[in-house]
Amino acid sequence: MTLEPDAAYRVLQSHDARFDGRLFVGVTSTGIYCRPVCRVRLPRRENCRFFANAASAERGGFRPCLRCRPEQAPGLSLADSPQVLAQHAARMLEHAARLGDEVGLPALAARLGVTDRHLRRIFAAVHGATPIDYLTTQRLLLAKQLLTDTRLPVADVALAAGFGSQRRFNAAFAAHYRLNPTALRRARQRGTPAANEALIGATVRLAYRPPYDIDGVLGFFAARAVAGVETVDPAQRSLRRTLAWSHQGRPIAGWLAGRFVPARHEVEVAVSPSLAPALGAVVQRLRQGLDLDADPAAIAAALAALPGAPGTRVPNGLDGFEIAVRVILGQQVSVAAARTLTRRLVEALGAPIATPFADLTRLFPSAERIARAGADEIGRLGIVRLRVGALQALAAEVHAGRIALHRAAPLAATLDALRALPGIGEWTVQLIAMRALAWPDAFPATDIGVMNALGTRDAKAVAERSQAWRPWRSYAVMRLWQSLETGT
Repeated sequence: MTLEPDAAYRVLQSHDARFDGRLFVGVTSTGIYCRPVCRVRLPRRENCRFFANAASAERGGFRPCLRCRPEQAPGLSLADSPQVLAQHAARMLEHAARLGDEVGLPALAARLGVTDRHLRRIFAAVHGATPIDYLTTQRLLLAKQLLTDTRLPVADVALAAGFGSQRRFNAAFAAHYRLNPTALRRARQRGTPAANEALIGATVRLAYRPPYDIDGVLGFFAARAVAGVETVDPAQRSLRRTLAWSHQGRPIAGWLAGRFVPARHEVEVAVSPSLAPALGAVVQRLRQGLDLDADPAAIAAALAALPGAPGTRVPNGLDGFEIAVRVILGQQVSVAAARTLTRRLVEALGAPIATPFADLTRLFPSAERIARAGADEIGRLGIVRLRVGALQALAAEVHAGRIALHRAAPLAATLDALRALPGIGEWTVQLIAMRALAWPDAFPATDIGVMNALGTRDAKAVAERSQAWRPWRSYAVMRLWQSLETGT
């Protein structure tokens, strides 16, 4: 994002949360950079330098503020930059940093179908930093969050953030922030009560840009909540659920409990100790699942002609495979019927898990478990044969690593791979793109709800009309579905 400096300073003066994560200010008198929502004393205009992202601020020699904590800021939405290539590269780097994965520029460029030289040039022009600088900043900010919000050993923090060794991590942290990691932890956790450490591994705060339709998102989740796996309380603006996947080649499972705090434009999330070593990945999944990085102003401007609550979001999920399974089970049936089928699948194939919550007792079935289940075993749950075949074909591809279902996956290749599977048509592909891949411009033109909201059964006419809503057609779908519920 580019703002004229005086305009950026006005954003800082007003603490405008709509620019959180899209604008950072470096203060030359302190050497610190902050989010626009920071409540420290307003710096003098002549002492301010403005940046589009944390990496460019750190490249300029500034250290992150310990009060507003830039690592908690919302991320970039896919359409923040006119250079989609650079934006997709940034997403892939963020994904690698959160998972603690190694990534090389040649390999990254090859995945994007360009040369590493071209990627460096475009990336620097759009983001004001090199890809390596951007990746390093993401890893350091993740490490800073882990040091502050958890009691993981520093060596584990280093590995979780992708540094390979504590020595390498200590050197990078001290070079960027002029502070030893252990010293930061002592400063931030001095006097912190440890009474709940056995119960909660970490509590993280995740910011979003207002407005945010909390009621709409929680209502969506509540209508689809599966007993044992998740509970949603719209009145308390809270949700909790179990979670399991493979992290760095190891199975990991646990629970999390989140609560919206509208006054701070944040979601406060408690994470079980078992998930703390993978907190970066958990945070990434939460941000995608709750669509915290959306740009509501840009979306509202593009969809002004459609009904809908301010701050419409696309509720995703914490696991792309789980979302895809739910979409397949929802083919040509009501939301209530799909929920029933999903509950039966969880009861039959989901592994039990112990949690502090009486209503969280099961994990959603893994791709491996569904792939190796007998077709008759799944069919006895009331799932028709065509959908059984689709579920098992998808599960086999995901388990083998041939299909990845997350927002950093290559979109076109992933959608083509889904289309090649039996029992998966274009409606299913578009819903998976919308909710599992977090693609903002997915559009299921044949969706009955969309057609009913638009007053037509002509899918071609629906698709043509949708062109006016690009690149935010996923959000248009949510608005159209909501209009059926509200009668607007």
